[in-house]
Amino acid sequence: MAVRYELIKECKQSGARLGRLHTPHGTIDTPIFMPVGTQATVKTMSPEELKEMHAQIILSNTYHLFLRPGHEVVKEAGGLHSFMNWDRPILTDSGGFQVFSLSQLRNITEEGVSFRSHLSGEKLFIGPEKAMEIQNALGADIIMAFDECPPYPAEREYVQASTERTYRWLKRCIDAHQRPNDQALFGIVQGGMYQDLREESAKKLVELDLPGYSIGGLSVGEPKDIMYEVLGYTTPLLPKHKPRYLMGVGSPDALIQGSILGIDMFDCVLPTRIARNGTTMTSQGRIVIRNAKYARDFTPLDPECDCYTCRNYTRAYLRHLIKADETFGLRLTTYHNLHFLLQLMQQVRQAILEDRLLDFQEEFMVRYYGSTNPVTAF
Repeated sequence: MAVRYELIKECKQSGARLGRLHTPHGTIDTPIFMPVGTQATVKTMSPEELKEMHAQIILSNTYHLFLRPGHEVVKEAGGLHSFMNWDRPILTDSGGFQVFSLSQLRNITEEGVSFRSHLSGEKLFIGPEKAMEIQNALGADIIMAFDECPPYPAEREYVQASTERTYRWLKRCIDAHQRPNDQALFGIVQGGMYQDLREESAKKLVELDLPGYSIGGLSVGEPKDIMYEVLGYTTPLLPKHKPRYLMGVGSPDALIQGSILGIDMFDCVLPTRIARNGTTMTSQGRIVIRNAKYARDFTPLDPECDCYTCRNYTRAYLRHLIKADETFGLRLTTYHNLHFLLQLMQQVRQAILEDRLLDFQEEFMVRYYGSTNPVTAF
């Protein structure tokens, strides 16, 4: 099997797990946040900078790399690790979410999805077999089964049909997967916000004895309390000795609560996306650095942070760079936000080790959000 999960400890205060995920390109300490490198790069960051901030694994996107430069080009380059000069683990998503979210003209059939490229308008097709062909060529350590992510809200009848089709697509992915010994194929639990559909999806996936399991179809617009409710009854259905991956979630509160609910792996574009708008995550809450009040603030972005940005530059300088549309400003805010979330997960792992994750959560929420029950996106 391409990956192996080692459960080290369960937090006595919560359902959180401390673990290690062994992959062909190295071992990952979990729970972990994975920076998103959509097009074979984490926007504005070099691989060396990602290593400086202790990024253990990054995510790349099947759909975007299929469109450009093309999976054949990446394969010729020796695979994604060689192409992007990253020698640590990589996860690629299935491309399904992008097909549905970026393409206005799409047609879903049992075979797969016909759609038009959001870049050129060219008519293209991805089904389970094609998704496996692309990901086998890219060569990531962990790959995702092709699925449909139902929107929120959605009628039960639609979600049920979609979830059942996603399961049939998964079985076709298993049959088409050409590199099971060095690429771990994760299935994706779907079912929308319907408990019985989630339970049925999880049960059927577990019967297939996959290397790992993802929970998809969350963080798609539903309130966070509903997301946590779904996680609360879905995660316990997944095997304790396999990794659990919650897709597309990356706000600090959700990373902590997701860990408490037994999730091992997270990814999200949030830290890099908001950084490019001048919004940063700090130990005292979020700071919109482009705001005028920072024009003469010559203190570090976060006095409690030891990242490259905070060691070397002031809030006033960061504001100037962002206001002037200087690329260096985007790099500095991106570096800080990624470092912040990676450090947060290190703190989560330490709190699990010391059986105090619920205490850590309460302390963090008050400092970051000013409340233990924030009504906020990030």
